[in-house]
Amino acid sequence: MRRRSLLALPLLASPALISLALAQPRAIRVIVPFGAGGIIDVAARLLAEPMGLELGQPLLIENQPGAGATIGARNAARAAPDGQTLLVSGAAHAVMPTLYHDAPDPARDFTPITLISQQPFLLAVHPSNPARSLPAFLAWLREKRDTATFGTTGIGAASHLAGELLKKLAGVDFTVVPYRGTPQAVTDLTAGRLDFMIDSQTLLAPLARAGQVVGLAVTTPTRSVMLPDLPSIADAVPGFDSSSWQGMYAPAGLPAPLVARLVAAAEVALARPELQRRMAEAGLQMMPTGPEALARFLAAETARWVPILQATGARGG
Repeated sequence: MRRRSLLALPLLASPALISLALAQPRAIRVIVPFGAGGIIDVAARLLAEPMGLELGQPLLIENQPGAGATIGARNAARAAPDGQTLLVSGAAHAVMPTLYHDAPDPARDFTPITLISQQPFLLAVHPSNPARSLPAFLAWLREKRDTATFGTTGIGAASHLAGELLKKLAGVDFTVVPYRGTPQAVTDLTAGRLDFMIDSQTLLAPLARAGQVVGLAVTTPTRSVMLPDLPSIADAVPGFDSSSWQGMYAPAGLPAPLVARLVAAAEVALARPELQRRMAEAGLQMMPTGPEALARFLAAETARWVPILQATGARGG
């Protein structure tokens, strides 16, 4: 009963309440607004263990997929600002209000903690597709138009944004098929029920090596360390640049001492050579850390992607 009473108290930034929150030994929940197995989930899980060791509290991942990442984001925004709930999300976080009328505001409703990492995407097709190069694939898309199918992890997700950018810059069209998670889309791609995806190279590269999909190009202007033999989409589509990235947030109103505690723990964890090695093995590239870096990056991503989505008329609900 005492614990329930404490949790019911208004969360004011008083020294006594901050000391109480700092002393809590219970696990911190980390909401990932996508299904398990996607690259954002992978990054969150890699960071959780070393960050939890720094905090002296375990970080437990909760996958809450659906509605373009807004379900998990909304639950995180509504949580008490006591340092016990965090959110790890990506590009979808920057564009939620454009697509969903009841989505939380990424700048107003959250406290930025840190950027984590980023990763180039891989454009992959089913082996039955006749194209074996990106120019040939673009020609195939122009022939098929909207009968070609493109799998994404949700409207507004980074994979969807990459597809919309390809439409705009390459002058192609296709039908977007949203899924609740990357693994489900990959299953349909390998089964031939989808024509192509632009998604995590961590998941798609092993399938390409096994011949289950055909990798055609990566989405960043520079080649991927994981896939050095593949060209960049920008080689055939000038100006194309897209990637998956991950940032950590807390609810708005988190007291400054708790922000500082979380930021310090994340930065120490991300600087650990063992974590950096594991991230590199997963194809993840480290990014600048800290709340200021995340706030600037989020604002830039919002300014970049919102006009593209508005031009398409895409809506998530």
